[in-house]
Amino acid sequence: MSSTTTDKPMDSDNVIVDDKYNIEAAEILANEAQHLPITEAAPLYEQLLTLFPTAAKYWKQYVEAHMAVNNDDATKQLFSRCLLNCLQIPLWRCYIRFIRKVNEKKGIEGQEETRKAFDFMLSYLGADIASGPVWMEYITFLKTLPAQNTQEESQRMTAVRKVYQKAIVTPTHHIEQLWKDYENFENSVSRQLAKGLLSEYQPKYNSARAVYRERKKYVDEIDWNMLAVPPSGSYKEELQWMAWKRLLAFEKGNPQRIDSASSNKRIIFTYEQCLMYLYHYPDIWYDYATWHAKTGSIDAAVKVFQRALKALPDSEMLRYAYAELEESRGAIQSAKKIYESLLGDGVNTTALAHIQFIRFLRRTEGVEAARKYFLDARKSPNCTYHVYVAYAMMAFCLDKDPKVAHNVFEAGLKRFMHEPVYILEYADFLTRLNDDRNIRALFERALSSLPPEESVEVWKRFTHFEQTYGDLASMLKVEQRRKEALSRTGEEGPSALEGSLQDVVSRYTFMDLWPCSSNDLDHLARQEWLAKNINKKMEKSALPNGPGSVDKVSTGLMSNSNVSAKVVYPDISKMVIYDPRQKSGMEILPSTTASSNLSNPIVSIVGGGTTNAFDEILKATPPALVAFLASLPAVEGPAPDVDIVLSICLQSDIPAGYTGKSGTSPAQLSGGPAPSLSDVSGSSKAHPILSGSSFKPTRDRQSGKRKDLDRQEDDETVTVQSQPLPRDVFRIRQIQKARAGTTSQTGSASYGSALSGDLSGSTG
Repeated sequence: MSSTTTDKPMDSDNVIVDDKYNIEAAEILANEAQHLPITEAAPLYEQLLTLFPTAAKYWKQYVEAHMAVNNDDATKQLFSRCLLNCLQIPLWRCYIRFIRKVNEKKGIEGQEETRKAFDFMLSYLGADIASGPVWMEYITFLKTLPAQNTQEESQRMTAVRKVYQKAIVTPTHHIEQLWKDYENFENSVSRQLAKGLLSEYQPKYNSARAVYRERKKYVDEIDWNMLAVPPSGSYKEELQWMAWKRLLAFEKGNPQRIDSASSNKRIIFTYEQCLMYLYHYPDIWYDYATWHAKTGSIDAAVKVFQRALKALPDSEMLRYAYAELEESRGAIQSAKKIYESLLGDGVNTTALAHIQFIRFLRRTEGVEAARKYFLDARKSPNCTYHVYVAYAMMAFCLDKDPKVAHNVFEAGLKRFMHEPVYILEYADFLTRLNDDRNIRALFERALSSLPPEESVEVWKRFTHFEQTYGDLASMLKVEQRRKEALSRTGEEGPSALEGSLQDVVSRYTFMDLWPCSSNDLDHLARQEWLAKNINKKMEKSALPNGPGSVDKVSTGLMSNSNVSAKVVYPDISKMVIYDPRQKSGMEILPSTTASSNLSNPIVSIVGGGTTNAFDEILKATPPALVAFLASLPAVEGPAPDVDIVLSICLQSDIPAGYTGKSGTSPAQLSGGPAPSLSDVSGSSKAHPILSGSSFKPTRDRQSGKRKDLDRQEDDETVTVQSQPLPRDVFRIRQIQKARAGTTSQTGSASYGSALSGDLSGSTG
């Protein structure tokens, strides 16, 4: 599929695959190969099978293409390449057809070859849930064998009986049909003998049938047409992985309670089938190998690892697991070869490979071999500080030689002084030696050479060391130096120079013991975060919004001070809360006419202090919209109630053809106070429109409205138009239910009809 898998590039008519594991392109290529002569199709099949070596369907197509032209030698060669790696019934039945075809004219010798082929197939695939037709075909073949005398007839019947008895205890799709055929066979031979044999195998058959029903549930979840591709994390792949895991666990449980050898054979068969589809999953290979090792088949486990490394040559995990197995069974030289394969040519060797090989040599060949390899490894361009740390700690902990370890750390310091992690590891080592003098010297040397932005962790460790082992003077001195250094990096800002209660907590904490409660810790963390960010917020809030902006910011910060410091909050310095009541700190537009005629309390905010812009908007506003806006009541809060707005829309009598000049001012258009909701609906009580500046709701007015509503609930004949508009949605719904029966009779528009969008009767 890629240019590396074939000797010549594909023709323009062929599919060119950028992703070599592209399944759609592989299917197109396979379909194309089916319609080509075998000489032209063979390179395409080889290309496909190089990428998908366990794709049984492609092997089957390839084999059948050779069989179609009677190319027997090529067919045999292909079967030898694919059969043991592709345990799939259709492919193996193709193999049986080929064997029968080749041996059909060879007489007794050919029949014996065919019988051996059947036995060979059933030894590998006899446990397959779909192997029923193969058992039946084999039985039919045995029954057709010629018998020259009674002895041969008896041998033939015995062979058929043995095959039947194996088939009826195997959980397959055709197990019930096989049992019926076996009953008929035994009864046809001898009814007296059949009774004893059938009673003996009946419980075994029942057990196999029960296991088949359970096994079928797991098998049905598996996609048998899936191609083996590297895991991409897709949902479908994960489902298949889980399905195979469940089937393997089911087989390992030995549900049929058969002997260990037979049970292990089924587990091996299931693993082999699983690897046809999860060929690129290292965990499946590892599970398969370790299962062999646990059952005592170390040689089989080694073979599985060898196959795994052939399938996944770049997997370091499998190489280490394989080397571990070889070392555990005493095959030191085999394990060493695996480690050397990880080292490669030394150019691309990883630091981890160096470290693990040093440890392996220390375990198997001793201290001197490990030291010798370390001296060679440190000359490698890929040798990192990890190798120095690993060898130094091995010399210190295993060889009990602190002098060698100290020399290794000192040698590495000349090369890795710029690595903060190496400094910290060296400091840990010196701490174990109780060498406080050299620890302080190490920190001073490191901090003098490290750039400030990379020294954060080193400063933190230095501070912790002094807090734990130093006196108060040195403790405070290092803390102050740390603050001064980090304040220049922008890591903590200028506020880091100031002392805080966090410093006290840090000084007097030990392990998981704290000098304060968890709530105090949260509060201090929040305050620290606020201290770092308050200047940024003040800068953002320095906008021409008046002197109240700073107060709003500080208020917002205070309101959020009890929240965890991990939460990042948006900048709310520009947010202005909608309020219909004008406050002293807010500028009121001089356009009093528009403000009095249109109850629009947000004018002073939207206008931003410019009257002309708002006047221009009003001039361009259609008269019908002006009349509608005039009927809107002043509401509290940033979000007016949707139900109330809908009720006003449905009950407002918006003029259809208002005549007027486009240049007429809004005051002239309105000609005085605009009609309220009650005026539009025909009520005799007029409600004056309250402007944003004069709207001051009092408790008496609110209580009066509530009394009006209570009186109106008692009088069922009063229409909605004669009552003030409720501000409580729950109250509106109560009225809707109460007026449901009277709407159609009175012909007036109730709140229920208004809210539901239907006007019953005439609104006059």
